[in-house]
Amino acid sequence: MSDFKNLGLSDQLTQNLVELNYVTPTPIQAEAIPLILKGHDVLGIAQTGTGKSAAFLLPIIQNLLTSSREVRKAEPLVLILAPTRELCSQLDEAITAYAKKLSVRSCAIYGGVDQEGQVKRLQEGVEIVVATPGRLLDLVEQKLLRLARVETFILDEADRMLDMGFIDDIKVILEKLPERKQTMLFSATMPREIQVLASSILSDPKTVEVTPVSSVAKNIEQKVIFCKKADKFQLLKKILKEEEIELALVFTKTKNIADNIVEYLAQNRRASRAIHGDKSQEERERAILHFKEKIVKILVATDIASRGIDIDGVSHVINFDLPLEPESYVHRIGRTARAGKTGVAISFCDDEEKQSLEKIQKLISIKFKTEKFQGGGGESFKVKPVAKKTTAPTPGKSQEKNAWLDHSKRQTLQSDGSKRVHPGFKNAKKKKR
Repeated sequence: MSDFKNLGLSDQLTQNLVELNYVTPTPIQAEAIPLILKGHDVLGIAQTGTGKSAAFLLPIIQNLLTSSREVRKAEPLVLILAPTRELCSQLDEAITAYAKKLSVRSCAIYGGVDQEGQVKRLQEGVEIVVATPGRLLDLVEQKLLRLARVETFILDEADRMLDMGFIDDIKVILEKLPERKQTMLFSATMPREIQVLASSILSDPKTVEVTPVSSVAKNIEQKVIFCKKADKFQLLKKILKEEEIELALVFTKTKNIADNIVEYLAQNRRASRAIHGDKSQEERERAILHFKEKIVKILVATDIASRGIDIDGVSHVINFDLPLEPESYVHRIGRTARAGKTGVAISFCDDEEKQSLEKIQKLISIKFKTEKFQGGGGESFKVKPVAKKTTAPTPGKSQEKNAWLDHSKRQTLQSDGSKRVHPGFKNAKKKKR
């Protein structure tokens, strides 16, 4: 029997967890689930990989099973705000898996895709809505979603929300929610702005804190390789060739660099996919699916993927660029060594990034193993110039222009040895006189 049964979850919900190989609750789950079941507001401080999502999703599902509130069209009882489309999608998938054979339905609401399917799902009636702030407000303003019946509100990845500039949207959403509700806020870090927000939306909260953000899993082998910025592409190729890689996540500062890495690896016969903000939702979901199914073993990402994507089997995290914020380093490398497995985190550091490296080492209190890489032959990635396209003239519209562009038609050798000049070319020559 699963230990989750002792936390107050139903038989069917517990059985679903057993089928998903959830047997022993993580520390945050063991602490948070009983508190949420009792209706307390909760402030959760936990980094990625600690089982945080299940810590609030499971008791929410359990409370809905015992709720007498009827389900109405486009009027959810639970609202979960998340910073990214990927995290919304993941939470929605988790709810579906946890609530198998149970009468609890959810809907993921996010931008980047047509809203028609999401609106249709809302109209069918769902208890839980998982949403990014922007699309949620769009649907509320269109009167396609109403928040008056929300009785449970969860703000997930609150510090990430702050970093992405969602704080004003969150305040607008809070004004549209009922005053009486159970509220939970989860964050990996607690900067002053998050502390102020927590104190304003939580009522007599219970605090659950596990694994401070400054700590990283002990089973991650970490090292830094010093190199010139121009040599990073060559170094990446070397690492991917020499390391025994099951799945590798490569993190970059910018979307442009992510795309350049994919192109460079393709030129070197290594398949990879990129995921960043300029990719459509369909492209991003396809890239993640191919990565999960090991169709491609390299996923290149900006920090949009450093949290909220739980992919089994990531053996390596490669920081092509060091993150601007030291906390992001912890979140990035948290994508490997999950569920007790070991992992490798390799960071490239050029001269401009040494200050960032010092901040990371100070935060996590670890002195990295270091190496130096000297590139050979000046191999750095250069974007190929786009070939200028020549638009063919409209057939029949300009015989002279067609003849001039098609060199093969300018002169034709006749059977008697004379040369026949194309009429269009003759006309063109006459016009020049």
